[in-house]
Amino acid sequence: MVVVTREFTEITVVGEDDTGLIAEVTSLLFERSINIEDLDQAVREGVFRMTMHVDTSEMVCTEAKLREDLHDLGDDLGVDVKVRFPADRETQQIAVLVTKESHCLEAIFEAWASGDLDADVNVVIGNHPDLEPLAEKYDVPFHNIGDENGNPDEEQLLDLLAEYDADLIVLARYMRILSPSVVFRYESQIINVHPSLLPAFPGAEAYLQALEEGVRIAGVTAHYVTTDLDQGPIITQRAFNVPQDADTEPEDLRRIGQPLEAEALLEAIDLHLRDEVAVHRGRTQLRNPEESSAQLGAPKELNDLVPDRPIDGLGEVVAEQEADD
Repeated sequence: MVVVTREFTEITVVGEDDTGLIAEVTSLLFERSINIEDLDQAVREGVFRMTMHVDTSEMVCTEAKLREDLHDLGDDLGVDVKVRFPADRETQQIAVLVTKESHCLEAIFEAWASGDLDADVNVVIGNHPDLEPLAEKYDVPFHNIGDENGNPDEEQLLDLLAEYDADLIVLARYMRILSPSVVFRYESQIINVHPSLLPAFPGAEAYLQALEEGVRIAGVTAHYVTTDLDQGPIITQRAFNVPQDADTEPEDLRRIGQPLEAEALLEAIDLHLRDEVAVHRGRTQLRNPEESSAQLGAPKELNDLVPDRPIDGLGEVVAEQEADD
């Protein structure tokens, strides 16, 4: 397992799938004495994505020259190349995507204003104009990229993310699915919050699904976004009891869940910004659990409520019989 840290330079290549793309990029790096520490590539809907973490500490060119050479190569190959050196991430920039629900955006702004967010919120992008007044209150630029039906212009979205140099994209109840063209460009840099305990009830109307299935415990999940809907690596979760009233409605669950959505999302953002969480084989884990106070699952107090008896004792019985023989 390669532990990817901010000491490595990150190179992302995205474009139309074609043969030889990986070889062209890796050859350029080899010629400049750059060691590849981690490489991951995928193709979805004809879109190619390659993400590399490389050691540039002993490269035989300047950072500016490497960036220029990679961009020139990208132009020749017809792909987009993004390079992020360790120093580029000292002050991280957050782009928040929203639709109409305000609770998550408001929580992010409050954390930012109080100094609890280790980054700057430098743009809010919506597919409806409803939350523009909230962005104006905090003097943050707002861009509406949706048409009259809320269908977003993804080319405009990509242009804005590049213009504002987003390090992290937060989907604060953004009710649209991002295409591979967006997700591939920001691998492990997009965090979403979903109103269910994933993997249960993905997609739309999660609270309604929970009621229809009769669950007694519902919850929310903050996770990294992948090209598979609501299946990205889970970062944080919160749970709550479903009211036992026979006439409980989805809106009742929404009122309980929304504060937890904001709480789980903020914790996931904080863990990401502080580089405390890593993804390995599709599962998140704390980089240094012994040094972290974070709790990715339920509160630790829950451990005290779990009974430790009875357990399957057959193994002990068999062991005693073998000892007697």
